[in-house]
Amino acid sequence: MNLHEYQGKEILASHGVKIQRGYIAETAAEALTVFKKLQEETGTDIAVIKAQIHAGGRGKGGGVKLAKNVEEVEKISGEILGMMLKTPQTPGGLTGPGKLVSKVLIAEDSYAPDFDKCQEFYVSIMLDREKKCNVIIYSTEGGMNIEEVAETTPHLVYKEWIDAELGIQGFQLRKIAFNLGLSGAAFKDMTKFIAKLYTAFLKSDSSLIEINPCLVDCNDQIVAVDTKFSLDENALFRHPDYEAMRDKSEEDPTDVEAKDYGLNFVKLDGNVGCMVNGAGLAMATMDIIKLSGGSPANFLDVGGTADAERVENAFKIILKDPNVKAILINIFGGIVRCDRVANGVVDAYKNMGNINVPIIVRLQGTNAELAKEIIDKSGLEVKSAILLQEAADLVKDVVGRS
Repeated sequence: MNLHEYQGKEILASHGVKIQRGYIAETAAEALTVFKKLQEETGTDIAVIKAQIHAGGRGKGGGVKLAKNVEEVEKISGEILGMMLKTPQTPGGLTGPGKLVSKVLIAEDSYAPDFDKCQEFYVSIMLDREKKCNVIIYSTEGGMNIEEVAETTPHLVYKEWIDAELGIQGFQLRKIAFNLGLSGAAFKDMTKFIAKLYTAFLKSDSSLIEINPCLVDCNDQIVAVDTKFSLDENALFRHPDYEAMRDKSEEDPTDVEAKDYGLNFVKLDGNVGCMVNGAGLAMATMDIIKLSGGSPANFLDVGGTADAERVENAFKIILKDPNVKAILINIFGGIVRCDRVANGVVDAYKNMGNINVPIIVRLQGTNAELAKEIIDKSGLEVKSAILLQEAADLVKDVVGRS
């Protein structure tokens, strides 16, 4: 689950990480109010106005601007709020529709009073699945173009792997600060900053924390000026306060609907919809579709209770994709009997009444033959199979004709 910048900073601050201070606003008038509050705390007349959307590259798209006085705070906030912000990471990139900005962060200028004395770094923490441990990725080349740095000068990007049992060690903290070229007070503060950042990563059950830029300010203190924060959704049951931070308006409407139905759904770019119970079987089903000349349009796991309502909801999700030319339902009847699934498919089909793509149903396991009989006698435009090869051949036939 992705968080907005201001939400990620709240979590970081709760673990002692020094952040760029700021307040959220949803209107230009509110931006003026919170700026005055920020003025009282910092004594500055300068503020950074930052659009809050789930995408990077906001500065390049005009979503981050400097306001040098009260009048500019209100003016710039009004300009950014309501705009469709386009960045390389918004849907469709710079030529896509962009994302609607409904909130701005009114933040302090962490570079004051002397921009030239500040240094920008890049720091992130994530899971390295190949090495089966967390990794800290960092670079001296922080700022807006870190992707280009990684591509053109990979030797400037460092990695530090953390042993899951031992945790982050003192020598690793010092190594990171040394590789960043720091000394004195900045060196010491960076070691403390990384230690607190790693604690925040573990305690919040995050899948990614990215600090870019990670700033050494004029007082040699380390500040998280911006953050990209992603939480492990499987661990949200431990963090109901974090779950309340979910901004559904930033997510794909189909993904939101699938979550509300309790379905495990991932949108893909193919032409054959998949409805399967079990993640392993779903992966195998997508392979079958690919080998049969088609391309999977989605990953959709209905789980072990594939009743009529659940099947109908799955149909609704799949059919929202205009690219779907056929649907393959592949169910193994272990926990749930195949005949119950077959009845669920028939009932869902009749309830919806507007399914205009071919449907192939492959049921294997308990009462599989009875399930095939139910499908065959339903009078509906549904093709049934028991063997995996039968389903593959039917998919190939349908894809070949579409």
